[in-house]
Amino acid sequence: MRFLKFFPLFIFLYFLSVTHAATFDITNRCTYPVWAAASPGGGRRLDSGQTWNLNVNLGTIQARIWGRTNCIFDGNGRGKCQTGDCNGRLECQGFGSPPNTLAEFALNQPNNLDFVDISVVDGFNIPMEFSPIKGGCRKIRCSADINGQCPSELRAPGGCNNPCTVFKTKEYCCTNGSGSCGPTDYSKFFKQRCPNAYSYPLDDPTSLFTCPAGTNYKVVFCPGYYNYSVQFLLLVTFGFDKFIKKINDLRNK
Repeated sequence: MRFLKFFPLFIFLYFLSVTHAATFDITNRCTYPVWAAASPGGGRRLDSGQTWNLNVNLGTIQARIWGRTNCIFDGNGRGKCQTGDCNGRLECQGFGSPPNTLAEFALNQPNNLDFVDISVVDGFNIPMEFSPIKGGCRKIRCSADINGQCPSELRAPGGCNNPCTVFKTKEYCCTNGSGSCGPTDYSKFFKQRCPNAYSYPLDDPTSLFTCPAGTNYKVVFCPGYYNYSVQFLLLVTFGFDKFIKKINDLRNK
């Protein structure tokens, strides 16, 4: 009975927290498991087709979501990932190790705007889409076959490094601040394949986007995973008209 006395307060506090947070639906459409990670937020394994719903407080800055691959964790959530590893923890408490494709964001910033981007400044490991759940601003995608086309000197197990990670020079890392560096042949390799993603640290003009504060988002790993074999199976199963509808429904999830 004592619980019932305070139940309305619990409900009020719950809805208060939800209204002061943005929702991120993180979905794995890859044909392999992805260990999703978020800072802030932690992490969890997503098998193909699974979604993790994450609430992030408005006002959060320097936040990111990424995917980890080829991970092994024990029952205590300790282990290691081939790409995107965060200090050997399933529940990330910091940033991941390169190479890893990043969805970055800052919520409820000046002029009531969210700042959002996809970055390959830490390299590339998994194709990604970062978009609002309900329109209102731009969909960002980096889904080219960067791993397959990666220059040999940037190749890493499970991914493609950014040149700053490999060479660690001012030319690639832009360590002298604004105006200290520009596009390089390596950054152009990434930019040609993902024109809306950050390809080097000062790539703001073509890579940083805004959405109205309070927008809810979705992050999709392997957004173009619906390959021809899957489509053929759907066509045989549903017939042509239902097949077209099913493909559109899946793409809009």
